[in-house]
Amino acid sequence: MLLRFGCTVCFWLLIITYASAQQPSAMADTALLHRHLVALTTTPEPRNHLHLASLNQAAEYIKAGLAAAGARPTEQPYEVNGRTYRNILGSFGPVEGPRLIIGAHYDVCGEQPGADDNGTGVAALLEVARLLGRQPALPYRVDVVAYTLEEPPFFRTPQMGSYVHAQSLHKAGVTVRGMVALEMLGYYDDQKGTQDYPVAPLKWIYGSRGNYVTVARKIGDGRFARQFARHYKAAATLPVKRFTAPVWLPGIDFSDHLNYWHFGYPAVLLTDTAFYRNKHYHEPTDTPDRLDMRRLSLAVDALLAVVLRQN
Repeated sequence: MLLRFGCTVCFWLLIITYASAQQPSAMADTALLHRHLVALTTTPEPRNHLHLASLNQAAEYIKAGLAAAGARPTEQPYEVNGRTYRNILGSFGPVEGPRLIIGAHYDVCGEQPGADDNGTGVAALLEVARLLGRQPALPYRVDVVAYTLEEPPFFRTPQMGSYVHAQSLHKAGVTVRGMVALEMLGYYDDQKGTQDYPVAPLKWIYGSRGNYVTVARKIGDGRFARQFARHYKAAATLPVKRFTAPVWLPGIDFSDHLNYWHFGYPAVLLTDTAFYRNKHYHEPTDTPDRLDMRRLSLAVDALLAVVLRQN
């Protein structure tokens, strides 16, 4: 009996040890995520293209966060209508070699705080950067990029920060393993009827509860996108839906990843589905108090696990 008990204990110890080994060594901090959201949503004026001082305040906050994380921080300034706007970048791992790009835009649409859109994407970017900085070594380069001018009136134009960045990689002949766009990751609702879709029948496939993260990719986007979606779902401890669609489906390209597609780089969108769930999208009511920091942190944990798994 004692022998059987001892074997059982050893078995479960082995299981626990194995499970621990599969998890990243550091986990996302909900307090830090909330702190980032407060900093981004309390600039003197909304951080849009008309309020350059507030946009720059957000950029400086992001740059300081990346430096504190141990990244190699740089800026990518460019001019639009006589004004200078900036992408903020931080690099981890080897200087040379193929890169993984993780990006999120830090500007907002109009006169609103933009907590979910896209404060949560930037908060997640800063937190995954902090966690990457705690890794003893990375086998390949990871660039985290905070983009400016994603929102109208610049959306789908060469003035988007992500277009400027993707174009610069293409011109320099940089090899990109893949790109992950972080676009609205903090709004969840477990009630039925809280999730909409661009095509109504999709509700029968994916459900009507807005309680999951989506990994969206276009049909034919290659090995990186397929593997990222599969590995993210396997690593996550919150529900994940993998969504693959043609580029003409509304919403599939509504973020910065579209510009990497334009230059032939594989890219995926990680999102809470934006306006298909969050009815405070582009409204003054898009505030931090409506968001779920715990589930945002779980989304970051899964992202880190996938990044560390890439080989």
